[in-house]
Amino acid sequence: MSTDEIVDTQPAAPVVPLSPSGDSRVRTRTRSRPRFSARLAGRAPAPPSPGAVLHNISAATAVLLVLVAIGSVIHEPVLIPPLAASAAIIHCAPGLPLAQPRSVIAGHLLCSAVGYAVLAAAGSSPWAAALAAGIGLAVMTVARTPHSPACATGVVIVLNTPRPATFVPLLVGSAALLVLAGWAASYARPRTPRYPTYWW
Repeated sequence: MSTDEIVDTQPAAPVVPLSPSGDSRVRTRTRSRPRFSARLAGRAPAPPSPGAVLHNISAATAVLLVLVAIGSVIHEPVLIPPLAASAAIIHCAPGLPLAQPRSVIAGHLLCSAVGYAVLAAAGSSPWAAALAAGIGLAVMTVARTPHSPACATGVVIVLNTPRPATFVPLLVGSAALLVLAGWAASYARPRTPRYPTYWW
């Protein structure tokens, strides 16, 4: 056999297509970006089950209606916006430090004291209300009783000037009732996170 009849059995080298710019280097595929819906969902925890949602909403609404009923009997505004926010935290995020009894009760009590002090020193005005909220937050931080709705308690006191002899006992009693309702609700449904994580 002549050398002209020898068949080359070696595999042909792969042909790399040229890019529009003439570069023959192999391009690696970049990781695709996540879908818009996935990015929109964010990194928040998964939603609770429908049963847990119904349980939390029912318990929070029930205790707030009890506060309204008490207020209608004694003819005093027992239900104030900060307490509604406290109920939401207790029943929807019972494991947070903000939801523990120490923070709920002591936070409202400390901020009420700050509110009355600012009211006595600076009078009733939006500027004084903002100052009461800031000072109340500082006091709660130092006292290790963080409870953000309590800052609004100081604002309510400065703007509405309620009588302390009536307002403060009702406030503390209502906060304690919220805590007891959260404790009872955590044992009313199986597989519910137990509340509180700590009492004091």
